[in-house]
Amino acid sequence: MKNPNRETVSKLECLPNIGKKMASYLEVADINTPQSLIGKDAFALYEKLCEKSGKKLDPCVIDVFMSAIDFIEGGEPLPWWKFTEKRKKILLTRPNPVSL
Repeated sequence: MKNPNRETVSKLECLPNIGKKMASYLEVADINTPQSLIGKDAFALYEKLCEKSGKKLDPCVIDVFMSAIDFIEGGEPLPWWKFTEKRKKILLTRPNPVSL
C-alpha cells in the first residue's frame, strides 16, 4: 500500500489505491492534484465522472474516491474495499441517492 507524504504528494497516481486509470477518472471529474481532493464528496465526483463520460461506472469507483479523500484529509492508507460498507450505508441515507 502506497503511503506518500500527504503534505508534499503532487501526483494523483502516488495516492493509495490510485493508479493511472483512477487518476484519469479523477481528472475527468476536475480533480488534478491530490490536494484538490480535500473537502470533496466522493459521490459528487462519481456523478460528475459518469455524467462527463456518458457511462455509469462500477460503484466501487466511489470507494476508491472515498479512500483517496480520506487519506489526503489525514486518514491512514487503507485498501479501497474498506470503504464499501460505508458507501452502502451512506447510499441508504442520502436524500438524493446516487443513481447507480
